[in-house]
Amino acid sequence: MRIDIMTLFPDACDAMMSESIIGRARRDGKLEIGYYQIRDYTKNKQKQVDDYPYGGGMGMVMFADALYNCWAEIKKNSPEAHTIYMSPQGSVFNQEKAKTLSSDYSHIILVCGHYEGIDERFIEECVDEELSIGDFVLTGGEIPAMAVTDAIARMLPGVLSDEECFSEESHFAGLLEYPQYTRPAKWHEREVPEVLLSGHHANIKKWRREQSIIRTYQKRPDMLETAPLTAKEKLFVEKLKSGEAL
Repeated sequence: MRIDIMTLFPDACDAMMSESIIGRARRDGKLEIGYYQIRDYTKNKQKQVDDYPYGGGMGMVMFADALYNCWAEIKKNSPEAHTIYMSPQGSVFNQEKAKTLSSDYSHIILVCGHYEGIDERFIEECVDEELSIGDFVLTGGEIPAMAVTDAIARMLPGVLSDEECFSEESHFAGLLEYPQYTRPAKWHEREVPEVLLSGHHANIKKWRREQSIIRTYQKRPDMLETAPLTAKEKLFVEKLKSGEAL
C-alpha cells in the first residue's frame, strides 16, 4: 500500500512515521509513505497558500489551486488513488473504517488542512470522503493523518508479526481488549490472575473472553449493542447488568 500525505509540515510527519513498527514496515518495503509539501504547488512568489475568507471572519483559508496542483501531481501517476480530507466535519474514524481502508485500497491520499480550513471547491471536486478522529478541533490535519496512517498500516500483511497482534485488540472484534500482564508475577502486592499462570490454554481463552466482555460493559457499554456475542455470552451480559457476574 502507498499513502501520500499532502501537508505544510512534511518533516514533522516523516519524523513520526519513520520510527518503530511503521518505520520498519517502510524500510522492509511493506508500506510506502510519501509527503507532498503544498507550498511547492502554489504559483505566487511568496509561496503563500492561504488568504482571508470571503464574507469576512477570523482565520485564513487555504487556496483551492495550491491544493489542486499538489493533488493532481499525485493523481497523474495513480488515478485510482482514494482521497481523504482530514476534517472535524467528517465521519468519525474507527477500527472498522481502518479495516476497510486497509483492505479496499492500494493507494490513499490524505489531505491536511490548516488555519481556518480549505476552500470548499477543492473538497467538492477532489475529495472522496472526509474523516475525523473525534469531536474536537486541532490546529491542522497532520496528527489525524498520522493516526489514520498508523491504524491502517499496522493491519497490512507482514507489518505485525502475526494477525493475532491486532485481531484481539480493543475495537477490532467489537469488544475492548482483556487485561494484560507481564513479569514479575507479583508487583506492589498485586498478583497476576492465577489462570494466566496455569498453562491451560482453553481456560485462559475463556477467561480473556469474559474479561473483554466485562471491560466493555464497564467502560463502553454502548459497544455491547452491536458486539458479536453468542447466546451464552448475551446471558452473561444480562448477569453483569443484574450484578450476578461481578
